[in-house]
Amino acid sequence: MKLTALNSTVRRALLNGRNQNGNRLGSAALMPYAAAETRLLCAGGANGWFFYWKRTMVSPAEAKLPEKEKEKEKAKAEKSVVESSYWGISRPKVVREDGTEWPWNCFMPWESYRSNVSIDLTKHHVPKNVLDKVAYRTVKLLRIPTDLFFKRRYGCRAMMLETVAAVPGMVGGMLLHLRSLRKFQQSGGWIKALLEEAENERMHLMTMVELVKPKWYERLLVLAVQGVFFNAFFVLYILSPKVAHRIVGYLEEEAIHSYTEYLKDLESGAIENVPAPAIAIDYWRLPKDARLKDVITVIRADEAHHRDVNHFASDIHFQGKELREAPAPIGYH
Repeated sequence: MKLTALNSTVRRALLNGRNQNGNRLGSAALMPYAAAETRLLCAGGANGWFFYWKRTMVSPAEAKLPEKEKEKEKAKAEKSVVESSYWGISRPKVVREDGTEWPWNCFMPWESYRSNVSIDLTKHHVPKNVLDKVAYRTVKLLRIPTDLFFKRRYGCRAMMLETVAAVPGMVGGMLLHLRSLRKFQQSGGWIKALLEEAENERMHLMTMVELVKPKWYERLLVLAVQGVFFNAFFVLYILSPKVAHRIVGYLEEEAIHSYTEYLKDLESGAIENVPAPAIAIDYWRLPKDARLKDVITVIRADEAHHRDVNHFASDIHFQGKELREAPAPIGYH
């Protein structure tokens, strides 16, 4: 009987976890008995005591805490660790104009803008010489497999093409950067202008990914196309920047055509005019009730601006000058 009473006491101490004085296992006096009881419970696994012992090892507070709350607390702790970095780097508190917290890390409010949708979409550079004709025909040939693969799936087409469209600005900006370092010369702002173009095209991609979820084979296609195009354009830009910029100008003309067809399908109802992604609303400062049609309209305007910039850059080279001799269109989206 005494042993039974003692076992009951120890079990109650194990179950309660702490006594009124805050001592673990009820009191210090029960510590040896608790250890003995623990061994008994482990040995009595056949009678179910092992499960009982494991259950009593979880504190009541942990038992009541939902899994979501645990994850939230963990995320909060990790965030505080990042914000209190040893290096003193932390994200400043950024808010929108209405006072709500800015949700994006990939761009800031001062990098957003309203696209000039009144730009002339019909401009076309008529090929004037052999190099222009080579650039024009190259782009027309590249369009054939694209049309065959995507047909009128303009969402997938746009997603794929934006992974390529963001390459030329990055390659051009990188090579101009290296040239500036190598020759101890200013770039005339063209490094920034071309990198802005690359970033703008990347934001087009981030928007399209919100609308179209790429399939596994489309991701593989992106890897292959980007790998080939990056290296080919890198070599081309070293050999002839004027041809490289002319090709990009013609590519942008084709992009304008593709987005115009996309808008036609939206207007006809062939493609659902879904609400605009939140990232697009903030990046282009669109109305809160903006739709997909509004997003495609501003993207098409961006492509028209890129067309102008690259044809302008090619014209500068054809005149026998360097880009730094002409004003760079910084902030020209």
